[in-house]
Amino acid sequence: MSIWIWVALAVVAFGLYLSWTAGRLDRLHARIDAARAALDAQLLRRASTAQELATSTLLDPAASILLYQASHAARTAQPDAREVAESELSQALRAVFAEPEQVAELAALPGGAEALADLGESVRRVPMARRFHNDSVRAARAVRRHRLVRLFRLAGHAPFPLAFEMDDEAPRTLERVPA
Repeated sequence: MSIWIWVALAVVAFGLYLSWTAGRLDRLHARIDAARAALDAQLLRRASTAQELATSTLLDPAASILLYQASHAARTAQPDAREVAESELSQALRAVFAEPEQVAELAALPGGAEALADLGESVRRVPMARRFHNDSVRAARAVRRHRLVRLFRLAGHAPFPLAFEMDDEAPRTLERVPA
């Protein structure tokens, strides 16, 4: 009789462990969703700020066209092409703001310092948001790789989480602009 009690306790403990693991995985997926929403908001803010600066009269025409096309492409990109479009916006930002003298001239113009500060702040926030998202993805992937999670299908029908890989290096000249 006592052997059945121990077997029942083991089954209950195993069931509790599986339930706890499924709950943890669910919380990780919710964290991924929240981090993805924050990342999308920061990417949209960066593209919008770059587009505002491109449509202002502060930049020269060639820089305005380059920045506008890249920011428009980033804002309107389909989900499967978003990483490439955001990387191209980062490259365009580095190309437009490559020279410190040009940034200093832009900051001296009326409204230029505020526009550069807004752009600098939005550019600085993108790598942090991407890092939070990718860390959440990494944690969920680690849990989903466990044999018991796969065997008992604790992830349900949730899609396998994918990291957001892009070039998010900020122009060095915008890093020194005070926010």
